[in-house]
Amino acid sequence: MDNRAEVSTFLRSRRDKITPADAGLPSHGQRRVPGLRRGEVATLAGVSVEYYTRLERGNLGGVSDSVLNALARALRLNDTERDHLYALAHAANARPLHGRPRPKQAAVRPSVLRIIEGLHDQPAYVRNNRMDILAANPLARALHCECFQQEPANCCLFVFLDPRARTFYPEWERVARDGVGVLRVEAAKNPYDRDLSNLIGELCTRSDAFRTLWGAHNVHVYTRGTKRFHHPVVGAMELMHESLDLPGDEGLSITVYSADPGTPAADALQLLASWAATQEHDKAAAHAEAKHGRRN
Repeated sequence: MDNRAEVSTFLRSRRDKITPADAGLPSHGQRRVPGLRRGEVATLAGVSVEYYTRLERGNLGGVSDSVLNALARALRLNDTERDHLYALAHAANARPLHGRPRPKQAAVRPSVLRIIEGLHDQPAYVRNNRMDILAANPLARALHCECFQQEPANCCLFVFLDPRARTFYPEWERVARDGVGVLRVEAAKNPYDRDLSNLIGELCTRSDAFRTLWGAHNVHVYTRGTKRFHHPVVGAMELMHESLDLPGDEGLSITVYSADPGTPAADALQLLASWAATQEHDKAAAHAEAKHGRRN
């Protein structure tokens, strides 16, 4: 990925979102830009127009933390956007080695597998920075049963390339926007991850919606919140989710869904668990029958 182009477009996109009124600046005459002018950002950040112009052309090489902080304040970046700017600066200052090795694929540790398998009444899964679901307990597989019909199960490929996703996610636009924001963050942190670049390239090629959202340069991280589903078997459900990075396993995180006791969502989870148990029983029976047939 071209870091200079990424930096340039990100800074311009943030500048375009801020009006002079937002920044406490007077607005005189007709303006040819939707947001702040370069000179106005430079003034707010306490740098020269020439220096800011250099930054917005994508050159973050050698930029100090104090300047990055000043830029973040001037552009009114939130915490996720500020971290994204720092990741872009880190990539710009990294030594560009030809043939840099690909990031090592992290494996899910047995202890983590035991954790998610032990959550019998809560869907839980582990994903990597490319939104591949690497491990999931039976309830998570039942919840995302349509996504798991592809291998590997990838959240973004399902959202943008499977038409069933728009029914499964009643708030599809929000889910799609958040998913693109996650990939944008990861692309800045891992500019040499070829698999990540290939995934983004495939989505840009095959999905107009993804390509449009990717061009907005918005960033997002999963932490906690609520998400609405319309499951093909149990119907509507609204679940809370918590997402946590796994210490020592770079790029891996665990996501757990839950519902307050006594709520319709909790009843839906119980129904989903019953259906999941039936599916597991049918699979085991089919496997045993196939094994018996091979013996005979």
